[in-house]
Amino acid sequence: MTLEPIKSEIEANVSGCRLEILLNGSPSGQLSLLIDPEHALAVAKFLRDAEHLRFDYCSNVTGIDWPGKEISVTVKTKKIVDGVEQEVEEIQKSQSAGCLEAVYHLYSMEKKHGPVILRMRTENRTDRVSLPSLTPIWRGAEFQEREIFDLYGVVFDGHPDLRRILMWDGFEDHPMRKDYVEPDDYEYEPTAHDEVLQKAKRHLNRAGWP
Repeated sequence: MTLEPIKSEIEANVSGCRLEILLNGSPSGQLSLLIDPEHALAVAKFLRDAEHLRFDYCSNVTGIDWPGKEISVTVKTKKIVDGVEQEVEEIQKSQSAGCLEAVYHLYSMEKKHGPVILRMRTENRTDRVSLPSLTPIWRGAEFQEREIFDLYGVVFDGHPDLRRILMWDGFEDHPMRKDYVEPDDYEYEPTAHDEVLQKAKRHLNRAGWP
């Protein structure tokens, strides 16, 4: 199956949805479909229930962290140079907010086709990190969305049991973020060695231990 006709069918059946086919620069060259969070549940339900599609199985859900980055754009402006108006090129720089992403791999067990890959992105990486949970559509997404919540910090609205699944409740931060800084306190490590041992020693020295 190709994504273009699926995208057209979704647009015809889910009013107002915003979809974009994303290219993949990896050797697999596998395309994916970026969907807007506002219509994600409706899009997912259509893919699952449409008679000729029947994407009834979500095999995998994973997270991606896209940190903010500097964007440079070359613009042409007019300036007075040596008393003469000239057109010059200037580089304008801005900073993108970055985002967090959830990626869903869908198959149809009934029709024996797939995958179709869906992507959703948060508005940023700080205070607007919510996405709709697709667990109500594909129950297999439940634990995997919890893992993304735990390790990346995406808040899945409508998830039936959104809580940490790998880290403990009191743990702060999200270890799969690209700017995550691991702690140097390894005193809980029973067999600290090599770099771990050195970090633990530095931590104890800062804490005033002999």
